[in-house]
Amino acid sequence: MSTDAPQPHGFEQAAQDWKHWHEERTATVAGPYGPLSLTGTHWLSDYPEGCIPDVPGQWREDGDELVLSASAADGLTVDGEPFTGQVRLTADRGPIGGSRVAHGERRLVVLSREGLWAVRDFDPHSPARRAFRAIEATPYDPRWVLEGTFRPYDSARTVRVENADGVERGLGLAGEIAFELDGTEHTLRAAVGPDGLLWAVFADATSGNSSYRFRFLRPAAPAEDGSVTVDLNRALLPPCAFADHFICPFPPPGNTLSAAVEAGERNRIDN
Repeated sequence: MSTDAPQPHGFEQAAQDWKHWHEERTATVAGPYGPLSLTGTHWLSDYPEGCIPDVPGQWREDGDELVLSASAADGLTVDGEPFTGQVRLTADRGPIGGSRVAHGERRLVVLSREGLWAVRDFDPHSPARRAFRAIEATPYDPRWVLEGTFRPYDSARTVRVENADGVERGLGLAGEIAFELDGTEHTLRAAVGPDGLLWAVFADATSGNSSYRFRFLRPAAPAEDGSVTVDLNRALLPPCAFADHFICPFPPPGNTLSAAVEAGERNRIDN
């Protein structure tokens, strides 16, 4: 967009809001326990003896819980206190920095997916965090703010999609977001989060070329009539764009747009 062309009403405020969003997003990604700090996702099924390389303690599945055993030499803390003995754990749901188990500054986060248990290791001193410089993102352009409609399914659906680690897992979907771009209607199959926000995993004609191989979109909750704003300026890089140890789902069938979405976050930039 030419800087000499007249701008639509509200452009300056919208552009400033986007800039603030981008700055906050970069700070979150670069934070001590942002996605750049993930150094490993260790599935316990790969370690039947319960000993994970470079992770202190012994980790064992027991039904719908995980049992951690440790000695003083392991140097672990649980709930902020030095830990020895055994403790039963469930999956961590809160912020990474608030995980129950820690080793110094590292946070050992318990994860459960489709009946399988894993331990994630978040280290503020990870090589990826040290190397990170910025998130490449296209500046705000009102062209990419689109009016859409959310069309919920009669009942929730689950499709099997490949994940970033090469494993196929279920992806829950609640409906479709329909919108028009350059005279062509597009749809994205989406989930609805506990907070009511929509969540779609999508690819487009730039994916794997001038942008990462797929991205996330998180529109606000739709209005009662189903109307929703699709702001592609806020397309997000998935966590696996920052660390290989995330298991982000690939776009489900139908979520690869023929259009080139030259907006939002595009790639990670390292030093």
